[in-house]
Amino acid sequence: MNNFVFQNATKIIFGKATENQVGAETAKYSKKVLLHYGGGSIKKSGLYDRVIKSLRDAGVEYIELSGVQPNPRLSLVREGIELCRKNNIEFILAVGGGSVIDSAKAISIGIHYDGDVWDFYAGKAKVEKAIPVGVVLTIPAAGSESSGSSVITNEDGWYKRGVTSVLMRPKFAILNPELTFTLPPYQTACGTADIMAHIMERYFTNVKNVDLTDRLCEATLKTMIKNVPIALKEPENYDARAEIMWAGTIAHNDLLDTGRIGDWASHDIEHEISGIYDIAHGAGLAIVFPAWMKYVYKHDIDRFAQFAVRVWNVDMDFASPERTALEGIERLKGFFRQIGLPVSLRDANIGDDRLEEMADKRTDFGKETIGNFVELNREDVLNILKLAR
Repeated sequence: MNNFVFQNATKIIFGKATENQVGAETAKYSKKVLLHYGGGSIKKSGLYDRVIKSLRDAGVEYIELSGVQPNPRLSLVREGIELCRKNNIEFILAVGGGSVIDSAKAISIGIHYDGDVWDFYAGKAKVEKAIPVGVVLTIPAAGSESSGSSVITNEDGWYKRGVTSVLMRPKFAILNPELTFTLPPYQTACGTADIMAHIMERYFTNVKNVDLTDRLCEATLKTMIKNVPIALKEPENYDARAEIMWAGTIAHNDLLDTGRIGDWASHDIEHEISGIYDIAHGAGLAIVFPAWMKYVYKHDIDRFAQFAVRVWNVDMDFASPERTALEGIERLKGFFRQIGLPVSLRDANIGDDRLEEMADKRTDFGKETIGNFVELNREDVLNILKLAR
């Protein structure tokens, strides 16, 4: 186990009707905020009205910026930065899923920066200041509600890139599983793949003697495997939705990182797919992760066999650990297919014509490598994309 420092200051407010506390929580930071959200779903569900009432009851003035899309756009972030500067906004309330939260974080780090906010995502600048962000979560998936990460898509070239800083961790996150009852099945499934991918990125590590976090990862994966089919069959099953929502937060709040080094190549590769084709991030991960696994599993067959046995209940084949490892990969792929996700580029109606472009963009035309479990160059990335066809 490696040395580590773990600190997560996000206050989690979990449970039924907790969105009614948003005004009181927000008022602790500012009496004038940017209310940031996506489309009409929060208005149709009545959540918008409850948030507005809570803000008004707490004496909080708000300015709205809606229109966040999946794979949130840099152009809207820039609009939000100017809106906050013009109105002297020093707090952002994000009401939505990971895209809304990531967009809010991007605005928060751009307000007091003299250059273009994309500099942070392009690796040209380091985050040194951010205004605080609060969250009412509606979609368990990205884990952005208590992480220090943000991913934004630049329409100029369709580059999807991320930045991480502790300064971007939300001050509070309100998690009411009831808010997820109306999620369409496909959105629930995409969130599932995102959550499981966050865990698996951490699980596949070269660091030895990390049994505690191995077990935490495995338990969180098994919680998802058990509860997602229940939630898809019974959308208003509070207990199943609660397990999924809390798992989504745990998967990406850095607890599962402690003492180990994760991989993150699958996320990097997927960002090229959703950046160009604008598919849901979770759907892209369901395509990429099994392909990545098949490409790298021989690097540590024992770890993949452990994944198969402990997570998917595969009987250990002591004569051939490799068969056990491969069966685990197939069961992961089968689970994604079972819950309605694409498991190949073909399933997502994506052809072969831009595979080279994606490999080039991800590795800066072969100048960079990605991944920690196995270091991948341009040809490796291209081969994984070909396996995912």
